[in-house]
Amino acid sequence: MKQRNIFIAAAALLILAFASGAFLYQKQQAEAAAQLAQQNMAALVRADAPSFGDANAPVHIVEFFDPACGTCREFYPMVKALMAEHPGKIRLSLRYTPFHPGSDAVVKFLEASRKQGKFEAALETLFARQDVWVQNHTAYPQLIGPLLAPLGLDLVQLQNDASAPEVARVIERDLLDAKALNVTMTPEYFVNGKPLPQFGFAELKQLVDDALANTQ
Repeated sequence: MKQRNIFIAAAALLILAFASGAFLYQKQQAEAAAQLAQQNMAALVRADAPSFGDANAPVHIVEFFDPACGTCREFYPMVKALMAEHPGKIRLSLRYTPFHPGSDAVVKFLEASRKQGKFEAALETLFARQDVWVQNHTAYPQLIGPLLAPLGLDLVQLQNDASAPEVARVIERDLLDAKALNVTMTPEYFVNGKPLPQFGFAELKQLVDDALANTQ
């Protein structure tokens, strides 16, 4: 019986040590990522990035996203709902990280839609109909034209703007910024410069809640 108790105690200590080690590792990773974000704040926040909400909001969410990303599609309405719960308090900026094959062309059309004041409508349409133009994790930009047509866009102008060198430069810059911040998957969120300690909407909401609490 004594040996069994010793074995159980030793096993419990090992589990505790493992859990403590895992917690410390996650904490160190989060702190390193936060430090990296602070060091590269210029790469994180770009004044000309697509943005929703009050420009002077005390809480700023920066999201690196890919319109072909299924998780980006799922999180988008949840983030917008979170903003609606705190009117005027949260700003969302989007950065382009077209990691899926073919998605870079779709991002060009999204950026071009901004010139016609239709970015939000185009983004939400593409998310809503993602199953049409994304197949097996590959984007097919030739399929998005009929989806965008009902938005009242000038499709000829859209095509011309999407092909403009400055649009390509915006995407290239965002990808370089993502690399500097060690963004390797989408969606990736930063809240007032802090990255998620681990991925999940609950973790994002907690960061937002903490940031909101610090503004009061």
